[in-house]
Amino acid sequence: MFTALAFIQAASSHPLSGSIAEWVGLLPLLPLLGAIANGLLSLRPSDDASSKTLPTLIGPGVLLASFVLTVAIFVQMLGLPRIEEPFIRNYASWMPVGNLQINWGVQLDQLSILMCLIITGVGTLIHVFSVGYMKKDPGYARYFSYLNLFVASMLVLVLGSSYPVLFVGWEGVGLCSYLLIGFWFGDKANSDAGRKAFIVNRIGDFGFLIAMFLIWMTVGTLDFAASNAAISLQTLGSPVLVATALFLFLGCAGKSAQLPLYIWLPDAMAGPTPVSALIHAATMVTAGVYLIARTSPLFASAPQVSLLVALIGALTAFWAATIALRQWDIKKVLAYSTVSQLGYMFVGVGVGAYSAGVFHLITHAFFKALLFLGAGSVIHSLHHAYHHTHRDGQDAQDLRNMGGLRKFMPATATAMTLATLAIVGIPPLAGFFSKDEILSSVFARTQGSMLSAVTIAGVSGTAVLYVIYGLGMLTALLTGIYMTRMLLLAFYGTNRTGDAEREALHEAPASMTVPVLVLAALTVVAGWLNLPEIASTWSIGRTELLKDWLEPVTGIAGAALSGQGHVSHQTELALIGAAVGVGLLGIAIAYFMSRTPVVEKDRSPADTGLSALLANAYNVDRILDAIIVKPVNALSDGVLSRGVDRGINRGIESGGSGLVRLAGKVGARLQNGDVGTYAWLVAAGALAVLASLTLSR
Repeated sequence: MFTALAFIQAASSHPLSGSIAEWVGLLPLLPLLGAIANGLLSLRPSDDASSKTLPTLIGPGVLLASFVLTVAIFVQMLGLPRIEEPFIRNYASWMPVGNLQINWGVQLDQLSILMCLIITGVGTLIHVFSVGYMKKDPGYARYFSYLNLFVASMLVLVLGSSYPVLFVGWEGVGLCSYLLIGFWFGDKANSDAGRKAFIVNRIGDFGFLIAMFLIWMTVGTLDFAASNAAISLQTLGSPVLVATALFLFLGCAGKSAQLPLYIWLPDAMAGPTPVSALIHAATMVTAGVYLIARTSPLFASAPQVSLLVALIGALTAFWAATIALRQWDIKKVLAYSTVSQLGYMFVGVGVGAYSAGVFHLITHAFFKALLFLGAGSVIHSLHHAYHHTHRDGQDAQDLRNMGGLRKFMPATATAMTLATLAIVGIPPLAGFFSKDEILSSVFARTQGSMLSAVTIAGVSGTAVLYVIYGLGMLTALLTGIYMTRMLLLAFYGTNRTGDAEREALHEAPASMTVPVLVLAALTVVAGWLNLPEIASTWSIGRTELLKDWLEPVTGIAGAALSGQGHVSHQTELALIGAAVGVGLLGIAIAYFMSRTPVVEKDRSPADTGLSALLANAYNVDRILDAIIVKPVNALSDGVLSRGVDRGINRGIESGGSGLVRLAGKVGARLQNGDVGTYAWLVAAGALAVLASLTLSR
C-alpha cells in the first residue's frame, strides 16, 4: 500500500534509481522525434528514389533504438530482486491546480516494461516490413511519420504514471488510427473508415473521462500508485466503485473493440496492411486490456463489473467468430479474428486471471502480426501479378482469387500455417498455452471464488461463469473452422489467380519476409513464457514465469477475485484435452468443407440466406445507419441547418444588419458637416443631462 507522499519519498531510494531506467523517457521521445523528422521530409516535393532514403532510415531506426533501450531496461530489472514498487520519473508539472497535482511523469514497473517490449519489438518488425510494402507509395515519408507517432502515443499510454498522462496517449493512438486507416484518403471508403474509427472511439472516451472524474471525487488523486492504493481501502462493491468501473470499462470496450463498440475495427483494414498489423497486434486494441490490468484494484473492488467484463468478452469472442466464418476478404477474416481474440483477453482480465489475459495479449501480438504481415505479402504478390498482366481491377485480397500459393510463396505459407495452428490453440504453439490458461481460469472460478458469489440480473455468478466457459469453447471450435478455411483457400488446393498471373507470383522481398519469419519463431517459443503449473510434473521448464513477474502489479487483485477457486491436476488435464480436441475438430470440419469447389470471385455466385447474413456481419452497419446515422443526419439537416442556421441565425443576421444600416443612415444624416446642426445637438445633449440630474433629486 502506498500513499502519494510515501511513494514520492520512496522514489529517490528505488532500486532502479541511477540505472539505465532513468532514461525511460526516451522510449516515447525517440519515435516522436522520428515522426517530426519524417513529417518535415514529407513536405519536400520530390518523387525520386533518393527522397525515400531518409524516411527508410529514420522510421525503423528510431523504433529499433527504442527497442534496444527497452531491452536494456528490462535486463536491468531482471538483474534485481523482485521490485515491489513502481519507478516514477517526473519531468515537469502539468496541472498544479489546488489539490490536483498532475505531473508529466512515466511509470516503470513489470507491466509497463512488458508492454514496451511488445510495442517496440513488434513495432520494429512492422516498420521494417513497411519499407518493402510501401516503397512505391508517394506518401512514403508521411506514412512513416504517422507510424512513428502511433508508436510514440502507445508508449505514452503504457508508461503514463497517471490517468491524464495515459489519456494523452489514449487520444494519440485514436488520432493516429484515424490518420492511418484513412491514409489513402482519396478513396471515400478509406476516409469513411477512418472517421468511423474516430467517432466510435469517442463514445468510449466519454466513459473514460467520467471514470476519471469519479476517481478524483472518490480518492482525491489521479496517480495510479496512489489511487490504486486508496481504492483498495474503499468498501467492496460500493455504488461509486461500481459506477467508476463501468465507465472505465466503457472506455476499454471502445478502444479494444468489444460489444457493441466493435464495429470500427473490421473497417480498420482499409489502411495499408502493416497498419492493420500494428493496430490489431501491438498497439491500439490492446490498450483496453492493459488499462484493466493497470487498474486491477478498482475492478477487484467491483466484482460484479469484473464478471460483466468477462461476459461481454465471451459474447464478443463468439459473435465475431461467427461473422468470420463467411468472410472472403483475407484481411476481414483476420480483423474479426482480432475482435474475437480480444474477447478472450477480456475474459481473462475479467475473471481476475490478469496474467493469463496479458499472456494472451503477448502471444496474440506475435501470431496476429504474423498473420497480417503474411496476408500483406500475399496481397503484395497478387497486386504485382495482376499489374503484370494489366488486370489491376482484380481483387487481390479476396480468398477466391488465391489458392495454391504455397508453391509460389513457401516461406510465407509455412509461417502462416504456424500462426493458424497457434491461434486455433494447437500445442506446443504459443496460442495453446495462453488460451488454455484463460479457459482453465474461468472454470476454476465457477466454485469458491468472489465472482461465483455475485449475481448479474439475478443470475448467479457460477451460472454466468459456466456460460462464459461454454462460449469460450464454442469460440475455439469456430476459430478452428474459419482460420483453417482461410489457410486452405489461400495456400492450398488449386491456384485461382489466373494462368497468366501465375507466372508472376513470387515470394515477397527480404525486407518483408524476414519480419514474418522472426514472428513465426516467436509464435513457436512464446508459450514458454508462462507454462501452466501442471507442467511442473512433466519437468519441461519453469512454470508461471509471467505470472510471477506480474505479481507485484496484479497479484493482490487477482487473488481477491479468484478466492479459493482451484481445479485438480486431473481436471486441468481434462480441460486441456477438451480445448485441444475442440480446436482439432474445427480444423477437421474446415478440411471437409474445403472439398466444395471454389471459383474465382468474378465467377462466384452471390451469398444467400445465412451465408449472406454472416458475410454482411449481421447487417449491423446497415441497422445502425438506419436507426442512428440517418435520423441524426435528418435532424442536423432539417432542424439545425435549415431551422437554426438558415432560419433563426440568418434572421438575426438580417435583422442585425438592418439595424446597422438604419444606424448608418441616421449617422450619415447627422454627420453632414453643418456646424450649426452640431451646436444644436450639443445644446440638446446638455439640456438632457441637466434634466436627468434634476429629476434624480
